[in-house]
Amino acid sequence: MSQAVASMGLIVVGAAGRMGQSLIRTIDEIDGVHLAGAIERTGSDALGRDAGVLAGLGPNGVTVTDDALPVFAQADGVLDFTAPAASLEFADLAAQARIVHVIGTTGMSESDEPRLKAASRHARIVKSGNMSLGVNLMSVLVRDAARALAAADWDIEVLEMHHRHKVDAPSGTALLLGEAAAEGRGIDLATHSVRVRDGHTGAREEGSIGFATLRGGSVVGEHTVMLATEGETIELSHKATDRSIFARGAVRAALWAWPQKPGYYSMLDVLGLAGRD
Repeated sequence: MSQAVASMGLIVVGAAGRMGQSLIRTIDEIDGVHLAGAIERTGSDALGRDAGVLAGLGPNGVTVTDDALPVFAQADGVLDFTAPAASLEFADLAAQARIVHVIGTTGMSESDEPRLKAASRHARIVKSGNMSLGVNLMSVLVRDAARALAAADWDIEVLEMHHRHKVDAPSGTALLLGEAAAEGRGIDLATHSVRVRDGHTGAREEGSIGFATLRGGSVVGEHTVMLATEGETIELSHKATDRSIFARGAVRAALWAWPQKPGYYSMLDVLGLAGRD
């Protein structure tokens, strides 16, 4: 008799949002995982509803709740695309429950890192500005291109566009790609990035990494890193047309992290590309 393969129980926080519903549908489609809980904020209209019905799947027996603690205690991992303050609280709960915490939340700051690293002493945290497998591969290509074209006459610009409802800028993905470019150049992004250009700005500062942000319509996410010099331009681009790519990446990250030791990981770890030279 063959031994049954364990299924990883995953919680979706922010279950009523567009990304939360996409995560619920994706969990339903992938073998080896099942929905173990659905969390929403206190006062949400989704509380008490069946999570499967909420995501357009039909009843699955998981009720949306705002009482996270008992749900975390019974699960193996949590998928989190919420807001910075909420993600920090969920990291504390994940550490208490000693489970996997996949964080796709954008807009988090450097001041949040100590709390996340403290939580990772007990939880397996995978955090990325973008859970797409393609974007994370692109970040490695950007790093390598920036390293190879490190001469001062090669300029780097990061262009991104998202839907009109996105609240943070530059996007987490743009910053992820900017960090990759800065790593390739061996510089600190915070002191070399240019976020706004307006009026008489003067010539472009040598060695800077520029960001351009566009918002409009229902664009899921488009990112291009341009490396330009006199007479030639190289463009590395990624276009997301469906939020399910982020959901699939998040589930893959959770499955990868499940057997790992507690720690603070990235999608490059999931892809086996961390530390690649």
